[in-house]
Amino acid sequence: MATSASHASVVADRSVWNFWAERKPLSRMQRLEAFQGYLLISPWLIGFFIFILGPMLASFYYSFTLYNVQTVPRFAGLYHYIYAFTQDNLFWVSVKRTLLWTVMTVPLGIVGALFAAILLNNKLKGMAFYRTSFFLPHLTPVVAASILWMWILQPDIGILNSMLDGIGIRGPKWLQSIQWSMPALAMIALWTGIGGNKMLIFLAGLQSIPDTLYEAADIDGANRWQKFRNITLPMISPSMFFNLILGVIASFQVFGMAFVTTKGGPAYSTYFYALHLYQQAFVSFDMGYGSALAWIFFVAVLALTLIQLWLQKRWVYYEGAV
Repeated sequence: MATSASHASVVADRSVWNFWAERKPLSRMQRLEAFQGYLLISPWLIGFFIFILGPMLASFYYSFTLYNVQTVPRFAGLYHYIYAFTQDNLFWVSVKRTLLWTVMTVPLGIVGALFAAILLNNKLKGMAFYRTSFFLPHLTPVVAASILWMWILQPDIGILNSMLDGIGIRGPKWLQSIQWSMPALAMIALWTGIGGNKMLIFLAGLQSIPDTLYEAADIDGANRWQKFRNITLPMISPSMFFNLILGVIASFQVFGMAFVTTKGGPAYSTYFYALHLYQQAFVSFDMGYGSALAWIFFVAVLALTLIQLWLQKRWVYYEGAV
């Protein structure tokens, strides 16, 4: 067994060596094409190194230092990371609020987008108008949508509470209430998100399902629920998985809507992780701690994404996969 393993290792080493030894040098035309290719993508490369990779490396360094912009960074080791997990109470408040937001909005957003896509997948007259109407709220900027809904949800003169008063129901204070502030923000997020990219991805997935599968199911006497469960769901599971990953990442990044409407209140009821990071880095100017919070966030999102990629084998169906 050991001999066969060592023989396989030698063969593999020789194969790699032969590949590099037998590799022919690039011709003048090939070198010119390669140079032109790098020249064409150089604006993106320059932007990537200056605006993405550079700040990422800088924040990684600052996360191990005491740095408040006005002073020279001083190395502090793992102090910020230990402080976040053991002494910063608002850190855990923001984590809990963000996880609650993810649990509230991601499932509702996926189910709502799938339902909208099924409705808009019908071949009816004027369907292009309906699809455009569903997609328009998604085009509304976050700040504009937040201000609009602040007017709608105003507890005294807002449209929603006025309508509720008309039918004898006393509306809550919505964004000014500890109990209702989170559901109010979720309502705004669903209004802008259900008819957006998730719906388009589901719509593309639905339109890619062969009609022959449904025709065969009709011959076998399957009802609508059986066709949806045994044909539609498995065939659009890759779209659902893609929307799930993007939805979780987006839910962890929620910031603008809460910043405009509630500033994290009342009583920290909408104090999300991104708000805590912003407060530490750009209000308190504790860039060292803010950088540490950013890297904790990065690792958490990366871990959740890898877990989802590992779990996809159990429920995602890829046509043509063995």
